[in-house]
Amino acid sequence: MYMRYFLITTFIVIVLSLHFFYAHAQVHPGTQNNGNEVTNVTVAVPFLLITPDARAGAMGEAGVAVLPDVNVMSINPSKLAYLNDPYGFSMSYSPWLNNLNSDMNFVYLSGYYKVAKNSAVGTSLRYFSLGEVQLFDRDRQDLGTYRPNEFALDIAYSRMFGESFSLGTAVSYIRSNLSSGKFSDGQETKPANALAVDVSGYVRNETILFRKDVILSLGINISNIGTKVSYAEGADKFFLPANLKLGGASTFLLDNLNQLTFALDFNKLLVPTQPVYDQDGKIIRGRDPNVSVPAGIFGSFNDAPGGAREEFSEVSIATGLEYSYNKQFAVRCGYFYEDPKKGDRRYFTTGVGLKYQSFSLDLAYLISGVENSPLANTLRFSLTFTPFKAGTL
Repeated sequence: MYMRYFLITTFIVIVLSLHFFYAHAQVHPGTQNNGNEVTNVTVAVPFLLITPDARAGAMGEAGVAVLPDVNVMSINPSKLAYLNDPYGFSMSYSPWLNNLNSDMNFVYLSGYYKVAKNSAVGTSLRYFSLGEVQLFDRDRQDLGTYRPNEFALDIAYSRMFGESFSLGTAVSYIRSNLSSGKFSDGQETKPANALAVDVSGYVRNETILFRKDVILSLGINISNIGTKVSYAEGADKFFLPANLKLGGASTFLLDNLNQLTFALDFNKLLVPTQPVYDQDGKIIRGRDPNVSVPAGIFGSFNDAPGGAREEFSEVSIATGLEYSYNKQFAVRCGYFYEDPKKGDRRYFTTGVGLKYQSFSLDLAYLISGVENSPLANTLRFSLTFTPFKAGTL
């Protein structure tokens, strides 16, 4: 059984790795009517794509298939059922994009409760503050200052089927208040509201590999499938950042105290790619992005103006490594790659984790691989609580 999981993961890695090198050898970007050689994927409320917890943040954003912890709702809700403690809580905080605005921050709160041995429920709150912002209209008229903010409230349920498979789902209410009550192009703006769902799965198998006990796992999470949003009556509507996250992990139990985890994730936005227009605004390559949510999701795999090569370039790669000792101390590192013409997020990550009785503290630090990146030097902190068990440190 474990060999099947191993072969599937290896196949995915080989296919995407081959394309990675091929795409960099022969770049063929699309050209917009303004001369821009970037065909972007445009979404609303991109804060939903932020990885909030410091453990995954220190592992290059990888974590859809790693062994579960209290923060699993943020990356794969189906793993909730595998948590051993009857309940747990977590709080994460990050000063976000401080190179752009020192007042910007991201807060994440989560908790879960085991309703049965094989099932659990969870809830979480994501809050993103953009700090104080000076607003202007299209004619550069001063609209005053404002403190935009966005949040998402999630409720999830996960259930195990046997010892090696689980499914999970989450429902989210999303509110984005960027300029409520202000006027733009003669229209009064309003907060945007949306509902979304996540669908996720997790497969794990304990076996022996390289003469060591190992847990091989695969995870998938299709998140933010929901209604479009707009910020004024009759205004354009934007897609939520529906996202496919697929990955694998291998956790080697080296002995009773030492544990080593390798993780690899792939991400793909499930929204339309912007087409290439001529000077008259007519589409000359690609597809009309003004479609329904289901059409946008299914069409996102073959709508890029540059064809299959560009579709592959929309897949970002996250890889991470974690070493832990006695489940009390951990060191982590990772790397995240996104194509330069699809966002250009490229960075290394590192971090540590400490556990004492009921509390765990994790720290992550981001080292940008792109000059003048607003993500450079980003810090993430996570504090978790689970019931203390006698006999542990």
